Amino acid sequence: MPQTKPILVWIRRDLRLTDHAALSKAAGMGRPVIPVFIRDHTVDALGAAPKWRLGLGLAVYADRLAAMGSALVLRAGPAREVLERLLDETGADTVYWQRAYDPDSVERDTAVKDALRARGVEAQSFAGHLLFEPWTVETRQGGYYKVYSPYWRAVQHRGVARPLSAPAELSAPHTWPTSERLDDWQLGAQMRRGAAVAAPYQQVGEQAAQDRLASFARDAIADYRDGRNMVATDGCSMLSENLSLGEISPAQCWHAGRRAMQAGKDGAEPWVKELVWRDFAWHLLWHTPHIADRSWRAGWQTFPWNEDERTAEVIAWKRGRTGIPFVDAALREMYVTGRMHNRARMIVASYLTKHLMCHWKIGMDWFEQCLTDWDPASNALGWQWSAGSGPDASPYFRVFNPITQREKFDPDGAYVTRWIAEGQTDPPCTALGYFQAIPKRWAMTPQDAYPDPVVTAEAGRKAALDAYQNRDF
Repeated sequence: MPQTKPILVWIRRDLRLTDHAALSKAAGMGRPVIPVFIRDHTVDALGAAPKWRLGLGLAVYADRLAAMGSALVLRAGPAREVLERLLDETGADTVYWQRAYDPDSVERDTAVKDALRARGVEAQSFAGHLLFEPWTVETRQGGYYKVYSPYWRAVQHRGVARPLSAPAELSAPHTWPTSERLDDWQLGAQMRRGAAVAAPYQQVGEQAAQDRLASFARDAIADYRDGRNMVATDGCSMLSENLSLGEISPAQCWHAGRRAMQAGKDGAEPWVKELVWRDFAWHLLWHTPHIADRSWRAGWQTFPWNEDERTAEVIAWKRGRTGIPFVDAALREMYVTGRMHNRARMIVASYLTKHLMCHWKIGMDWFEQCLTDWDPASNALGWQWSAGSGPDASPYFRVFNPITQREKFDPDGAYVTRWIAEGQTDPPCTALGYFQAIPKRWAMTPQDAYPDPVVTAEAGRKAALDAYQNRDF
């Protein structure tokens, strides 16, 4: 007799149909497939912007499934309990999902797999969120990589499997289990009025991600080597938003980059190396999970950073009122669009951790609230790289000068003009959008005088170097 029991496919940060190993395996079994998304503690703990962006992605993904005669079942609660209830309700005896690598997800998934197998359920996880799973890349001594360059050399010639096609169809069960309503979850509640401002800047869903990749590979990847640093131009792929939710797979990006390399496009290899940097961040989070909440280098645990977020300097930094135009423009860009140019991220992070001598975790947590492309591994590594406390870090004594950086990467001031309204007679809508998005209690208006620097570039650099000179490790 053919097997007719449904298969549950637990959807997580993999909101796509193509190159989805768990979904493809289930579809190939010829049995009913029930995709399910669970709003558990990992979802509830998300910051305002990434949680809102997840809600947008889920809505588009549910529509795609519906268009092929399937559905996305939404349930809230602890993952194990939700899955066990669905097994009982549907008669399913199989659960598939794609692996996650952050500590909370690993702990949860291990417990779920053990519990399901104990009750005789086939529970299987698949790769798909990374190019190379963290335990598959080892040094010659059998350890993990702590520096990016040798990591890149170790994987640059490895094969990456060709992306899987989307399933032609997903067999539906005779009866669908009940689903909660996405609108009732209110995933965007914390965004308040900022949601309407940020919405036009999002490119949501698998089709948008594929279009974005195709456009970048066709028009911009050749100039990526230099274009990626110019903050006022569209020299980057912008795919971090889609990669963070799995609306496109890293393998799809890798193969597009490789084709561009073979076509002789100069910027293709630097872009592929950025994909591998993303993998490197997850490699480190897997092997040293403490990178997400304390300094990776032990000596930096006692460094006398300011850890009080209530100080005037930190408040000015969060609100884009430091008096340093490059820094303020970048923070406002993030608040309006949910993203920040990568070059600007380095300057913003350096200013907080070095000029203001504030703990990197303050900045990391703020980014977690504000970025729609938030990625826990990349966020942690990026902040510790900038602060000097992490693996493969920027030298601790390197202090980016935000004035000269602006002169180099925003020479005509277009980026600053785009995002800072104060002092302009007719500011652009991008700059005005900031005042429409921020909380009213901040009491800021475009007519305010632009502030003097809370710490000048010169004074901040001197204070940082003095502190480093006096460190006791």
